Amino acid sequence: MKTVYNQLSSEERDKIAILRAQGLSLEKIAQAIGRNKSTISRELKRNISPIYNVYLPHKADMRAKKRKHKAGKRKRLKHLVIQKYVLQKLKLRWSPEQIAGRLPLDCRGLSISHEAIYQYIYDRQTRSEIDLTPSLPRAHKKRSLFGRSHRHTKSHIPDRVSIDKRPAYIEKRKQPGHWETDTMISRQSKNALVISLERSSRLLHINKIKAKKSHRVLAAITERLGSYPEFLRRSITYDNGSENVDHREINKALGTRSYFCNPYHSWEKGSVEHAISLIRRFLPKKTDFAIISPSKLKTIENLLNNRPRKCLTFKTPAEVFSSCVALAG
Repeated sequence: MKTVYNQLSSEERDKIAILRAQGLSLEKIAQAIGRNKSTISRELKRNISPIYNVYLPHKADMRAKKRKHKAGKRKRLKHLVIQKYVLQKLKLRWSPEQIAGRLPLDCRGLSISHEAIYQYIYDRQTRSEIDLTPSLPRAHKKRSLFGRSHRHTKSHIPDRVSIDKRPAYIEKRKQPGHWETDTMISRQSKNALVISLERSSRLLHINKIKAKKSHRVLAAITERLGSYPEFLRRSITYDNGSENVDHREINKALGTRSYFCNPYHSWEKGSVEHAISLIRRFLPKKTDFAIISPSKLKTIENLLNNRPRKCLTFKTPAEVFSSCVALAG
């Protein structure tokens, strides 16, 4: 049976950008992501910024999609076996990434990218026949577009230190006390959730605030992390949202250091982004956070902190975090 060609995914383009920025050769990049060297070379030649000679993964995705669109539209998931498999697994509430990863194991010789599955789900022809978006983890009716304009063109955060200057040992997750944080919002209320996650153990905290304002984020983080000893509050990595402008006050209160993701690179704090996707299973989009009680948030927090994680050799975040405290004690 003929193998379906697997296009470069958004995640692979993210990895290419990181490895290229680290100065790796085309051959090393190809080995790292399991691709042919010529594929990497062709990707860079096609999608590198013609003005700045910089490879930006979201822009590369946009250029690739534009070329594909110009090449002519074709029916998504033409292979009937793959189409049937995708539909069956979507009914089971599998994510496109899980479906794409499992397909080669269940159907030898067949493969598909999760991006192709997303395109199939959001394709106009598909949606005219059946709406598959409720089967997605976040159930978005519309898919966010790449490369759209953003509000801030210059840094609005005082004393901002880029994640590029964050010490390499933090990336290795060997030392406890390095946190990532993000804010979850709802269109149904002004209330928001401040999510903080410790990088080595993946322990997370969920705190509700009345509005997505910097002084409220400041209060939530300092109150929650302030109960820990100094060795468990070393650094915090943020995105570039205006709610994080009071990071210096957080550092003064906790003794932490601040690092900020590059603009539009939320994947650089992927652990807390993943945690938010897990929380969304309990609190989907359009949930009114104003009516969610602190006890329910605590229940969700406990469920996730006591769930075994593959990346922790199936220990729980709570167990790993407790062992860090015990070793220091």
